[in-house]
Amino acid sequence: MFRQIISLTTSNREELLDITGEVAAIVGESGVKDGLLSLYAHGATAAIMIQENWDASVPLDMIALLRKIAPRGVWLHDRQDGNGDAHLKAGLIGPSETIPVIDGRAGLSTWQGIFFCEFDGPRAERTVVCTVVGD
Repeated sequence: MFRQIISLTTSNREELLDITGEVAAIVGESGVKDGLLSLYAHGATAAIMIQENWDASVPLDMIALLRKIAPRGVWLHDRQDGNGDAHLKAGLIGPSETIPVIDGRAGLSTWQGIFFCEFDGPRAERTVVCTVVGD
């Protein structure tokens, strides 16, 4: 088993950061040829998503969709700290993804990328736990 943490800084309240390159480097460093990669976003208002990373409009469209599904300022939790929508968006997407490791690489298709989803930023530090198991 090989585990490494990715540390991120986010700049906007809502954004999707492409972490595919960082994850690929971790898989390579792990030395695992065949197995599984687990990615887990720390934080109740963050998530991990696999989505197209070739066209920059896709992450923007995803944020626009989530804003329509879970608009800001209308939830009971907003009475606490004003981020009810962020919790709902993170819950819809989910905090983790599991990806096969095939021949020493993350088994993503040509157009797939891995995104860290920030729904309550900006944040000075966010973390993603990357665990690679196999062989």
